[in-house]
Amino acid sequence: MNQERKINILFLSTYPPRACGIATFTQDLICELDKTGRVNTAVAAISDAEYDYPSKVKFKIEQQKEESYAEAAEKINSSGFDLLMVEHEYGIFGGEWGKYLLTLTKNLKIPYFVTLHTVLPHPSKQQREIIRSLAEKGRKIITMAGNTVNILENNYQIDRSKIEMVHHGVPEYPAAERDTLKKELGLTGRFIISTFGLISPGKGLEYGIEAVSKIAEKHPEVLYLVLGQTHPVIKRQDGEKYREKLERSVKNFGLEDKVHFVNRYLKIEEIIRYLQLSDVYMTPYLGKEQAVSGTLAYAVGYGRVIISTPYLYAQEMLGEGRGLLADFRSSNSLAEQIEAVIDHPEQQEKMEKSTLKLGKTMYWNQVAQNYLRIFQNELQSGKESEK
Repeated sequence: MNQERKINILFLSTYPPRACGIATFTQDLICELDKTGRVNTAVAAISDAEYDYPSKVKFKIEQQKEESYAEAAEKINSSGFDLLMVEHEYGIFGGEWGKYLLTLTKNLKIPYFVTLHTVLPHPSKQQREIIRSLAEKGRKIITMAGNTVNILENNYQIDRSKIEMVHHGVPEYPAAERDTLKKELGLTGRFIISTFGLISPGKGLEYGIEAVSKIAEKHPEVLYLVLGQTHPVIKRQDGEKYREKLERSVKNFGLEDKVHFVNRYLKIEEIIRYLQLSDVYMTPYLGKEQAVSGTLAYAVGYGRVIISTPYLYAQEMLGEGRGLLADFRSSNSLAEQIEAVIDHPEQQEKMEKSTLKLGKTMYWNQVAQNYLRIFQNELQSGKESEK
């Protein structure tokens, strides 16, 4: 393929202003790819409501209407794109376990690639078949954690040659002094623990709050920041029940000065600022099989000490002394790990350096170059096989 000609890439994903981690991921990746000057990018947005999309969105697909996926395939085939980049998460496509996506890919006449945002080690028959079908016709399956490659090969029977590992990207912002940021917010002397992202019951935040209650008397300087609004899907289904439950828990434990909620959708700059002032980033998630966590990736990118339950992605990211793992659904275990960091500042500094070393390889500019290399190689090999 002539490398001088720009590659026309269409992304199939959720997209801002829809509040969704995958929407943010897609926007960040597109922004970084655009900076290379070697691609033209556009979006086919999966929509569950009416959104005021930017001009980058060329097509809209109604999430729960199967015919909308078939229509999209026709439009994509005749729109001059070189490839489709599918951002896959079971919950963002219509039909049982997102099976409507296959209606689109089966009718697609251009090459497509798939990034998996979830890799379940023990999928149901239908979950496995959806990923297998995507891999069979797709050019490459991209995963964001090395420990999921064998899972895809052995549990999904996907050919190893079709699998690529590319880190979750992290936005790069100038380094800022933690103590300076704390001072600006009136938090001098506080030991800051933070968790950010869209709030839902699977995040296990109740265990984080209870862990803080167990160390608050001995360590009055501790402050846990719960950053982010309730996930829109959860809010539509259950309102603010989960957040209200968490707030009641804070009150019952008498932690009003030890746990603060920032109840809004945070801009990237705000997220990074909060991460930079944190001493510990905590993900007490309940799901053992979570393959990727964008929030944890950000914390790695900024060299924070991370305390997490041992879901798949955390096990990989926190290996080799980059963080501490706590038991699932155990506030005692979380509390022990928090205390270990507070009581051993020299260990905190060592872990931060170790984490930052990996984090520097995860900035979006490097990640975008990896995607570009995959696209170029595959389109080139496709051209050569046609000769």
